[in-house]
Amino acid sequence: MAELIELREMIEKLRDKMNEVALKKTLTDPEVVRASQMLDVLLTEYQRMLNEKINR
Repeated sequence: MAELIELREMIEKLRDKMNEVALKKTLTDPEVVRASQMLDVLLTEYQRMLNEKINR
């Protein structure tokens, strides 16, 4: 359970950072794209962990 909470916090921080950067730069800026890709990875992992927890 602690892992899910920690991961969710990481997701929120990265989402906030990505939004901040996107407001200052274009959505296609490499920094925004990298943050978006990292966010995708974290969200996928979060979903996997939730599914694993549900299916136990």
